[in-house]
Amino acid sequence: MGGCAGSRRRLLDSEGEETAPEPRSPLLDRQGALWRNVMGFWLLGLCNNFSYVVMLSAAHDILSHQRASGNQSHVNPDPPLTPHNSSSRFDCNSISTAAVLLADILPTLVIKLLAPLGLHLLPYSPRVLVSGICAAGSFLLVAFSHSVGTSLCGVVLASISSGLGEVTFLSLTAFYPRAVISWWSSGTGGAGLLGALSYLGLTQAGLSPQHTLLSMLGVPALLLASYFCLLTPPEPQDPGGEEEAETSARQPLIDSEAPESKPDSKSNLSLLERWTVFKGLLPYIVPLVVVYFAEYFINQGLFELLFFRNTSLSHAQQYRWYQMLYQAGVFVSRSSLRCCRIRFTWVLALLQCLNLAFLLVDVWLSFLPSIYLVFLVVLYEGLLGGAAYVNTFHQIALETSDEHREFAMAAACISDTFGISLSGLLALPLHDFLCKLS
Repeated sequence: MGGCAGSRRRLLDSEGEETAPEPRSPLLDRQGALWRNVMGFWLLGLCNNFSYVVMLSAAHDILSHQRASGNQSHVNPDPPLTPHNSSSRFDCNSISTAAVLLADILPTLVIKLLAPLGLHLLPYSPRVLVSGICAAGSFLLVAFSHSVGTSLCGVVLASISSGLGEVTFLSLTAFYPRAVISWWSSGTGGAGLLGALSYLGLTQAGLSPQHTLLSMLGVPALLLASYFCLLTPPEPQDPGGEEEAETSARQPLIDSEAPESKPDSKSNLSLLERWTVFKGLLPYIVPLVVVYFAEYFINQGLFELLFFRNTSLSHAQQYRWYQMLYQAGVFVSRSSLRCCRIRFTWVLALLQCLNLAFLLVDVWLSFLPSIYLVFLVVLYEGLLGGAAYVNTFHQIALETSDEHREFAMAAACISDTFGISLSGLLALPLHDFLCKLS
């Protein structure tokens, strides 16, 4: 980490002899390092979640899988307007998009369950390499697949990449200034927006899903470059540098204090200590589980059933627009920590449950006259979800000790994954029930 950026060029005078570099202000060095680190974590958040988001955006296309002739895409970019099931007002696929959600989240759940048991103690660099390789493999496998099953295997690779990366990078924030947490969260929100928007835009422009996925292979490479070349190795806090830290904290980047420990310095917490820390995290974990359960029940259980025939958008295009608007809301709220901080995240959980109830009633009764009203609700849904994520991890970073922070961040990141997994398991039977009933 920092190997590319850490290499120093030798300064030579006119006769070829080495000269000493001009001294630089320690404060300028600290500010430069801080900018590199916050931008590094923003890019890591962006790249880490990118493949996960793209797979969810492509879920309808993956399940509408049709083998095309010649050099055409293996997944149909815009399924015909004729419904898959003409007797259903929902235009149902034979399989719910929740199947893609489960393939995209269950491996992540397994990884996050292992994290508090010791996965977070493994060296960081090999974990980052595995994450990048899996992300690239997911794009290749889905792009060249000939069946839904093969595509789902590619989705599993994306899940492994995202889950391992999130555990790794959230744990890594314990060794950097607290400001990197908000930048990481903003980057993950950016992944949602850019991932969904790029898939929507490129397919709308006429590029096949296969070529769209192949065009995204640069993202895993950017993830590796951000980690190995952009991040600086965290340095122990200088006990005599309090005045510089205070001055630095007044700059646009806040919370510039650095922890005393370094990555890969193992903290040997006993099982009892881990359990005590985990119990202390429950007031943060439970609301986040509820928020993500509600929003992903909407996203992968209801989006494809919120089908409007009185619009020029095809069913596949409607689904992509839902995903893009949701991710736009997530990006805005995950980037809002410096403007708005919410301590009581249970309020966000309650509001998200009301969203779920409202859209579920609309699926049943079809009382909303226009798709644009659903667009507004979906945007609002994304704002709630992103706000819950960034404020939860910010509060954990503030209220845990340096000794426990790495473990706490790794343990708390299971909450969103657990909620998403529950939503996928319940969305599958709901899809089958409504499609058979209609």
